[in-house]
Amino acid sequence: MAESLVNHVVGDLCLGKPSLRALSLSSTTTVGDALSALKSSQQNFISIWACSDESYHTNFPNNYPNINSNNNYENNEGETLGGLNLCTCVGKICMIDIICFLCKNENLSSPSAVLSPLSAILPLDSAKLVKHVDPSTSLLEAIDLIVQGAQNLVVPIQCPSRTNSRRKQPKRASNNGSTFHNGFEYCWLTLEDVVQFVLGRIGFFTPIPALSVETLGIIQDKVLTVDYHAPASMALDAIAQAMASQTSVGVVDKDGTLIGEISPLTLCGCDETVVAVIMTLSVGDLMAYIDWGGPPEDIIRVMKARLRDKKLDGSLEMLGDENSSYTSSSSSDDESLLSSPPSTKLTGYTRSRSYSARMVRKAEALVCHPGSSLVAVMVQAISHRVNYVLVVEENCTLVGIVTFRDMLKVFRGHLQTMIEEWDA
Repeated sequence: MAESLVNHVVGDLCLGKPSLRALSLSSTTTVGDALSALKSSQQNFISIWACSDESYHTNFPNNYPNINSNNNYENNEGETLGGLNLCTCVGKICMIDIICFLCKNENLSSPSAVLSPLSAILPLDSAKLVKHVDPSTSLLEAIDLIVQGAQNLVVPIQCPSRTNSRRKQPKRASNNGSTFHNGFEYCWLTLEDVVQFVLGRIGFFTPIPALSVETLGIIQDKVLTVDYHAPASMALDAIAQAMASQTSVGVVDKDGTLIGEISPLTLCGCDETVVAVIMTLSVGDLMAYIDWGGPPEDIIRVMKARLRDKKLDGSLEMLGDENSSYTSSSSSDDESLLSSPPSTKLTGYTRSRSYSARMVRKAEALVCHPGSSLVAVMVQAISHRVNYVLVVEENCTLVGIVTFRDMLKVFRGHLQTMIEEWDA
């Protein structure tokens, strides 16, 4: 019964999980390698691995977590593993990291920015978001790590047929495939995995699932927002923050009414050409780009003209040359389209081929109300493959956000109460 839930371990949640796609953190791995890996992957994130014999120090800060200056590794508890040829996951990257990097002033006019070392796009706090755990780690310990800030739990997958033959020389993370090192392949668990597991056993938590998110006090009133008519470039900081917190950016009008959202996970489904959109168009146009998989041909012409005016050769190169299919037709009044009402911009056009194969979601906001039940909000978020739901009043005014992490805090507290009752 409820006690069986407490006795579950991390390994129970790993059944059927695919092995991680990975990149090696070395002096030879570039931003371009990361871009290629992401565009060829069905996943939004690529894990980043470092090994004790890698020459990464020339391009990586000495104070990075989990790595010390003597080429030794420390585990997530800060215990040194010694000078062994061991590999560890030190973070993760996604398309948002590359987009934000390419949107920096010094990179916008430089096509060679993609040749920068991988360390240039790996956040310094990335290791805090990724934790190595053993398959025998209890579910309660896993939830505690997530509540404390972890986003991915890296778990070794036993490979008996390969372990003995490779034990002496662990293979490092390659630049084009899954990882196999330290005698194992690895998968990772996300907040979504843990919440799905809990949802499958939701009856153990009665009556909590039926209570409203407002009653449970899990609505965060601090929400990232941006004005619909603002330049898309003004949303970059908010997008980066939303990516770090696994939330979203609400798009509102001047009265605070929610119009839509810019979900970082949705942007992860785009390619690097979105940089040109961000640097030339509005937030509303960026939403339309997300919805339609790319701007129509006449908008492409306007974007190229603006990039030329700003001398942003690097971003211009991303859109292709003048003879591309995007520019085969002409428009008599390109600029007038950008001044048209928001609801009519970029609508009714065929989706472009700039979207990747990864799952993407439209810019329509995912919302609930303060009176929505916890279980309803859980199902809503999981069905859309996101870690949050925005909260609005009946008049569509944005009032807050509910996240998976806050939900797990509630369930963890309930489990703790049950444990104390059993021990009493």
